[in-house]
Amino acid sequence: MANEHFYPPIEPFETGVLCVDGPHELYWEQCGNPNGEPILFLHGGPGAGCSEQDRCFFDPTYFRIVLLDQRGSGRSRPVGDLTGNDMDHTAHDIEQLRETLGIDKWHVFGGSYGSTIALFYAQEFPARCLSLVLRGIWLLRDEEIDWWLYRIRMIQPELWNEFAGFIPEPERGDLLEAYWGRLTAKDRDLALRAAKHWTLYEVACCTLLPNEEFLDHFSDPDTAWAVARLEAHYFRNVRLDPDTLLLDRVKRIRHIPAFAVHGRYDIVCSVKNLIDLAEAWPELDTVIAPDAGHSSHEPGITKELVAATNRIVKTGSPCFK
Repeated sequence: MANEHFYPPIEPFETGVLCVDGPHELYWEQCGNPNGEPILFLHGGPGAGCSEQDRCFFDPTYFRIVLLDQRGSGRSRPVGDLTGNDMDHTAHDIEQLRETLGIDKWHVFGGSYGSTIALFYAQEFPARCLSLVLRGIWLLRDEEIDWWLYRIRMIQPELWNEFAGFIPEPERGDLLEAYWGRLTAKDRDLALRAAKHWTLYEVACCTLLPNEEFLDHFSDPDTAWAVARLEAHYFRNVRLDPDTLLLDRVKRIRHIPAFAVHGRYDIVCSVKNLIDLAEAWPELDTVIAPDAGHSSHEPGITKELVAATNRIVKTGSPCFK
C-alpha cells in the first residue's frame, strides 16, 4: 500500500502500554527523533488500530511521532471491548498518554474517525494542540451515518447489495440494528460472518480504484470483528448531542492552525463533510484531492498529508494560510 510520497519505513524507538480504567490497556509507540517536535497520529475506524505505514507521513529526523491504538483497537487489549469506549474516554486517554510521555503540547494528525476524535480532543483541550492535520472528515452526524448505511448504494449498488444482502429482507429497514444484533451475538461464527460483510463493504468503498492489497489488510477475521463491532457501537451508542456538536464548538479551536484534505470521490465520508466544516471554520486550510477516494494511502491523499507535515518542518504550521 506504500506509494512514492511516504517517508521510508521506520521502527519504533519505544513502545509501551497505557493502563487506563479497566479493562483497557492501550498500546502506544514512539518513532523518529526522541527529541523532535511531537506529533500524535490518531487512527480511524474506530477499531482499525495503527499500521506500520502510519509512521511514514512524517519526517523522522524532525518529528517525535507518537501512535496510539485506541480502546479495543489494534494491539490494545481487550480487542473489540466496548466498556467505556466513547469519545470522552478517548480524549482523556490521549491526555493521559501526553502526560505520561512528558509532552507539553503536540501536533495532532487524524483521518476518518481519527479526524473526529482529533476535533473532539482539540475542542476539549485546545491549549495542548499546536496544529491539526485532518483527512476524510467525519463528524458523526445522523446524515453521515444514513449515508454510510444506505446512500452509498447510489454509487456502489453491487457492494451495497452484498452488505445489505447478508441481512434477511424483513430486517433491512434498520441495517444498523440488524448488524448490531449479529456483531454482539454470543454465536462467534455469526459475529465473524457479519463482521466480514460489514468490513469488506467499507474497505471496498475506501479507494477510488479496486485495491486488493488494501482489502487483504482487513481480511483477518479478528481485525474485521473489532472494526465492525466498534463502528456499529459508535454509530448506535456513541452519539454527539446535538449531532452538530463538532461544528458548533469550532469557535474553541479557530485559533489553532489546521489543514484538511478530502478525496473528491470519497464515498465513505462525503466531501460535503469537509465543506460543512470549512464553512464553520473560515481559517481552516483545505484541499480537495481530485484523484482520490477515502484512503490515506491513495497517492493524491498521501501527497497532501506529507506536504502538510513538511510545512510544519519548514514553518511550524501545516497551512498555506
